[in-house]
Amino acid sequence: MKQRPVLRVSSKFLIAPILLFALYVQFHGDFGPGGGFQAGVIFASAFILYAIIFGVSNARKVMPAWLTRILLSTGVLIYGGTGLACVLMGGAYLDYGVLLHDPVHGQELGIMLIEFGVGTTVSSAMITIFFNFAGQD
Repeated sequence: MKQRPVLRVSSKFLIAPILLFALYVQFHGDFGPGGGFQAGVIFASAFILYAIIFGVSNARKVMPAWLTRILLSTGVLIYGGTGLACVLMGGAYLDYGVLLHDPVHGQELGIMLIEFGVGTTVSSAMITIFFNFAGQD
């Protein structure tokens, strides 16, 4: 692999703000544009940038395949579990109003949980897709 010090140093400075922006989009999603899907793609882009600059094998050490599988499953379980919790508490599937004593707060909690599940799943899926296409260096 060819050494490119400018790209390596500049990407080290970019990865942390990209991850921070992904968290902003994730937790700002219920108040404005953004949410789980967008945050998941932004979060995955930081790992993809790392893999492009530092090599796929190094990126696989940071995010191994077993971890992406666990995160994929966890995101789906959070989404489905939130809907199931709504049903068990007497509401319809994904009727967040029953999650807490106040329907407004229940809506906020439900949306936050759903968006977190979506973000986790999308991020893990994008990283997995990239790794599968990139192979080893």
